[in-house]
Amino acid sequence: MEKMTRVSTVLGSASVGGKTMFCHLDAPANAISVCRDAAQVVVAGRNIFKIYALEEEGFTERLNLRVGRKPSLNFSCADVMWHQVDENLLATAATNGAVVTWNLGRPCRNKQEQLFTEHKRTVNKVCFHPTEVHMLLSGSQDGFMKCFDLRKKESVSTFSGQSESVRDVQFSMKDYFTFAASFENGNVQLWDIRRPDRYERMFTAHTGPVFCCDWHPDDRGWLATGGRDKMVKVWDMSTNRAKEVYCVQTIASVARVKWRPERKHHLATCSMMVDHNIYVWDVRRPYIPFATFEEHKDVTTGIVWRHQHDPQVLLSGSKDSTLYQHAFKDASRPVDRANPEGLCFGLLGDLAFAAKESLVAGGAEAGRKPGYPGGDRRYPIFFFKKPDVTEQFAQVASVLSVFEALGGGGGGGGGGVGGGVCGIGGGVAAGSRMDWFVETARLYLLSGKPFAELCDHNAKVAKQLNRPQVSTTWTMLRIMFSEPAHLSSSANHNMGKLGTLPLLNSFNMKDLSSGLNERNKESRQDNIHSLETNINNNDVDNEETEGSEGQAEYVFGDAELDDDDLYSMEHDNQTEEPEYTLPQEAFPLRHEIMEQPSAPEPPEKAESPHVSGSEAESACLTPSESVSLISVSQLLFPPHLPPAFFGPVVKEMLAHYAEQGDVQMAVSVLIVLGERIRKEIDDLTQEHWYTSYIDLLQRFELWNVSNEVIKLSTCAAIGCLNQTSTTLHINCSNCKRPMNNRGWICDRCHQCASVCAVCHHVVRGLFVWCQGCGHGGHLEHMRSWLRDNTHCPTGCGHLCEYT
Repeated sequence: MEKMTRVSTVLGSASVGGKTMFCHLDAPANAISVCRDAAQVVVAGRNIFKIYALEEEGFTERLNLRVGRKPSLNFSCADVMWHQVDENLLATAATNGAVVTWNLGRPCRNKQEQLFTEHKRTVNKVCFHPTEVHMLLSGSQDGFMKCFDLRKKESVSTFSGQSESVRDVQFSMKDYFTFAASFENGNVQLWDIRRPDRYERMFTAHTGPVFCCDWHPDDRGWLATGGRDKMVKVWDMSTNRAKEVYCVQTIASVARVKWRPERKHHLATCSMMVDHNIYVWDVRRPYIPFATFEEHKDVTTGIVWRHQHDPQVLLSGSKDSTLYQHAFKDASRPVDRANPEGLCFGLLGDLAFAAKESLVAGGAEAGRKPGYPGGDRRYPIFFFKKPDVTEQFAQVASVLSVFEALGGGGGGGGGGVGGGVCGIGGGVAAGSRMDWFVETARLYLLSGKPFAELCDHNAKVAKQLNRPQVSTTWTMLRIMFSEPAHLSSSANHNMGKLGTLPLLNSFNMKDLSSGLNERNKESRQDNIHSLETNINNNDVDNEETEGSEGQAEYVFGDAELDDDDLYSMEHDNQTEEPEYTLPQEAFPLRHEIMEQPSAPEPPEKAESPHVSGSEAESACLTPSESVSLISVSQLLFPPHLPPAFFGPVVKEMLAHYAEQGDVQMAVSVLIVLGERIRKEIDDLTQEHWYTSYIDLLQRFELWNVSNEVIKLSTCAAIGCLNQTSTTLHINCSNCKRPMNNRGWICDRCHQCASVCAVCHHVVRGLFVWCQGCGHGGHLEHMRSWLRDNTHCPTGCGHLCEYT
């Protein structure tokens, strides 16, 4: 009777007068636990193991359990739990693999009562049975769970989870014999303590380790789990198959999860890294926390509600060596700082706008009641009745308005509207269609062919889609980064009769010194004679020209010809000069230029294979009036510019496309150029471009293109995207049960699950099976069998069909 009075008094004071308070600890805490009457809390860590009293004015240290001159590793705790039936009993999980129980009723200083050393690695979790006094459960890094009877000196049961590590174990609050265990491989298992040979149920809860789990105190079927995938999931275990009923997306890995007392849909979480705050979520509204506690300066390692019937006070320990009591009335409300309006564009140009219903209704009401210019002032404009924020979310309804883009009428606006869509490509219809994006993604080639062919193909695709700027960009990339000796196929075809004709620097006559001019005039006739001899020799013996030594060199000025004009060399007759006449002309003259251009002219010159630079100067043809071309023996630039020379220009170009919204072009060029440009752009920018482009592709359901982009990416964070959230559940074809191990041998029937039904050998490659009977084998074997037969090759009698 005296104890009952004490419990009710403490609970009453905590729920009415509880306040936010804290105390500094001697070392970082790893776990905390409260006693049954909520009057004391135990804090455990590697270098701390103390009991504090919860008083009205603050925390008071009552007992230090680390005694002795040289405390052993048994005092280094990874977890601690206070028994909810016997208030003198504690259990700790030691980092050396020991499970230790402590009896606070012992008269001596050392309160250690029993020591269990059966685990081989660190014990991650200990859990007392909620009603059974002498039953203790532990989960270890060695993959085993052990059940201890505190009246005996060793464990009474050992459970093997067939996994690398057990991260959490929790007895069910309503079912006497059931406990749940979470594992490093993302699975959650349900066990019956009477059957240690195998689990009752197993399901994959998270993609990655499951760090914590917690049974709902009121609903016997709800189990909350948290993992490294930054999600908290609520599972309904009352059905034959675990069903996910709620999912909360957090911003960091979830280290602890605890249901809030007396609130069915509320739970508290803390993070393992990065995030130091404690969040209380309403699982029915998973996108924004219901309440936040922001007092800790480092990672929160342990959370516990002060009493199982008090939802207003939360205790927490942290690596910042502080112990906090959080009063719920002092928690911050993220929903109060959230933007009440939303605006978003759809894929097809639709515009969605959401706002508070009260705001929209207030405006409409103002129009109906002219007597009140600002609306009806008898009610607040935001809320008709302010709710109790400690109990529920603010009850605010929103109105969503969707404005559809006009489907037509954009064809003639190529310069204005079309140019404004992502800043690219004229001729795109009025912001409503993204056909160019889809067609470009489908038709682009990013790998599998030589670099020059990839650029030519992509330039042709862009030109067909009426995107001249993008087409020209691909062409210039081919010119800048292609090897000079490897021209395009059209260029090689047009130059077949002339052999390899190197193009040297060409300059206007007025840009050169007068001395060089005089020297050129004196040697004009000799050079022309040499050029005629060269062309005639090429006509007679083409093989000799094709076998000439030396690679073609290309240097471009500011006024180049178009790409087609650059590589196509027609044999047209030139206007006759007074001094000479050419029977054949290898180069077309450009149109008459009335004024002298300020930039060098395109290179037009053929070099004789018989005359090297050391023997004689290269020939030069000079039109009489407009432009004079001259070749010099020494180039202004190196014969072959390295890719790094164009790196800054291409980097600026990619940034321009990305800023204009054409991330497709940025990523495509990044993949095609590969190592030529990748070092110029930092990894974070590349990852941002890849992520944006992949998101667009997936929104348009271009799954194959998205997967190809992921495969061709060199960013580690992007390359693993198509490997995450990919789970293949395999059942044994013999016993029809799930296969848990990584091999192809079933651990239940000990038969190989991938034996070909035709050749009876293990299938190590592509496996095909009938979804009706479950039998299958090698693809070619099954195809040939079903070509002549209709029944299953195993003799089961099923009519299999191959499609």
